[in-house]
Amino acid sequence: MKKLLSCLLAMAMALSLVSCGGSEDVSDSAGTEGESWAVYWYLCGSDLESNGGFATTDLSEMMEVELPENVNVVIETGGASVWQNDEVDPSKLQRWLYNSEGLQLLEESETANMGDAQTLYEFLDFASTNYPADRVAVTFWNHGGGSVSGAAFDELHGLDSLDLAEMYQAFDAVWPADKDDPALELIGFDTCLMATVDVAAVFQNFAKYLVASEEVEPANGWLYSSWLGALAEDPAMDGARLGRAICDSYYEGCEAVGTQDQTTLSLTDLRKLTPLLDAYETFGQEALAAAAEDPAFFAELGRAAAQSENYGGNTREQGFTNMVDMGHLARQTAWLLPSAQSVSDALADCVLYKVGGPYRAEATGLSCYYSYNGDMDDLNGYLTVGEGLAFKYLYAYELTGEVAEGGEDYLAELDIQELPERMTLPETGWDGAPIHVTDDGISYLELGPEANSVLAGIGFSLFYVDKETDQMLLLGTDNDMNADWDNGVFYDNFRGVWGALDGNLVYMELSFDGEDYNLYSVPILLNGEAYNLQVAYEFDTEEWSILGATQGLDPSGMASKERRLLKEGDVISIIWKIASLSDDDEDFEMYTVDEVTVTADTAFGEAPLFDGTYSMVIEMRDVAGNYAYSDAVSFECVDGQVTSTTIYED
Repeated sequence: MKKLLSCLLAMAMALSLVSCGGSEDVSDSAGTEGESWAVYWYLCGSDLESNGGFATTDLSEMMEVELPENVNVVIETGGASVWQNDEVDPSKLQRWLYNSEGLQLLEESETANMGDAQTLYEFLDFASTNYPADRVAVTFWNHGGGSVSGAAFDELHGLDSLDLAEMYQAFDAVWPADKDDPALELIGFDTCLMATVDVAAVFQNFAKYLVASEEVEPANGWLYSSWLGALAEDPAMDGARLGRAICDSYYEGCEAVGTQDQTTLSLTDLRKLTPLLDAYETFGQEALAAAAEDPAFFAELGRAAAQSENYGGNTREQGFTNMVDMGHLARQTAWLLPSAQSVSDALADCVLYKVGGPYRAEATGLSCYYSYNGDMDDLNGYLTVGEGLAFKYLYAYELTGEVAEGGEDYLAELDIQELPERMTLPETGWDGAPIHVTDDGISYLELGPEANSVLAGIGFSLFYVDKETDQMLLLGTDNDMNADWDNGVFYDNFRGVWGALDGNLVYMELSFDGEDYNLYSVPILLNGEAYNLQVAYEFDTEEWSILGATQGLDPSGMASKERRLLKEGDVISIIWKIASLSDDDEDFEMYTVDEVTVTADTAFGEAPLFDGTYSMVIEMRDVAGNYAYSDAVSFECVDGQVTSTTIYED
């Protein structure tokens, strides 16, 4: 049960300590005895608080720490329809002080939109005016959506959020931008997806250090009792040591509750960011020049991005955040772009420390934008707030085939006279391309060498076909194929098995195609609510594991912070997609097929297909978000064995 703040006020405070490791690895200063610290905490509760009480939990963790007289925490609460404690009023915007004397309500006013720059400015101005300190950290608590969507989604105001331009505006009004001598010690995001190069570029004007996560954070979030306990024990620490304490305690907290598998958190020295931004711009210029010389570059870049670690989902079921790890993308494209090594070197220099789970092994600390879905609204958002001028023109060319507004002069500076026409899937005529079958029953698609210049990805969709009921069920997508990119020939490697939860076949989508493991997303109903089960497949061990369940992206761009672990007694409704076999215009709809009650032995694995008729369609994707689908191949499955492979006929 979550403790009520009113109860905590009466409790004796116990000091909670944490070791933050060797400061010599990350700090340029050990600090000075007697220096004061202030943390300005922008606590927008949203549905995380109204549904789960997670903000209350973190306030409770904070109040486990007995602060010294030279450390203050100034808090603004709002943005939630309900607060799961007896102190915070959801109808008010309230300001609190937590210090050596405990928690005090300072002032309150009518509710205001915490996703608005003016609200943020007024809080920062109030805190800095009334509670200045030698070292100041500003932390955000809420959902996050990456570079385009920002953070602090206010539940009371249509999930409006602070984008990067609004954050810059509010901070600049209190602490005028100064890269050479930033006013703040640390900026922290206890939110999802905000460890991006674009966020770093904004806050290098205001702070020395950034602590944020590339990936979605689990609901447990930062462990406030530990990192505030570390600050209480040693107020002489600088932002680097505090940032490391936040990272270490966060990962330890995730390990304690089992949510560490996909966690990330990094500490970036923003004073060392400029060389990275310069290298990133050169990287983009090389990419733009390569695309202008031969637009087939886009397909190679798209395939590299697909195999680079990306965050927040990036599937049609989960939604698209369009955030990819910068360092991993650089490594994947080093054979194409010589400046990739400079990006990797500069990134390693400014990211001082990071923690991460086993299924986020490629995380290098900061992500960057890449359009996985070709959405123009999302791209326009990036063009407004994103870093890297060359990449903005590159992605505009990639998705539209044209020069973005104002791009002619920029291209001329790179000695690019014109952009050649690039080919996309709609112009190839490959939709409905025939599938062939070898004498051994292996189906294959033959597109020719041009495929290497057009396709950013290829996989297959699997269907169960029931002619008697005029229905077909879509079981999902995978990329278990043998690809000859030079000749444009793609063979299926299907083995007659599919993903299954406790032996029950599921619908699943491939979400990450890695070198050591694949990640899949499985839509389910968890106790009646829509979730996506996250599962991993290890190539070396050939083992599957369940990582947890998330609710994907809200239409506003907000990423769900609650990566939920399965618990014994949970009821999972397994979902397939169903449509009419004879009506080509009918869309697939969600269809509940089985229920599984979670036990201690619940597991994900492969199971043979049940007896019946199946069809497979090869799915082609280009970098502009276009899809094309081959004709279908049909096969029978009997006792787990695939037989009678033929070209499908109605």
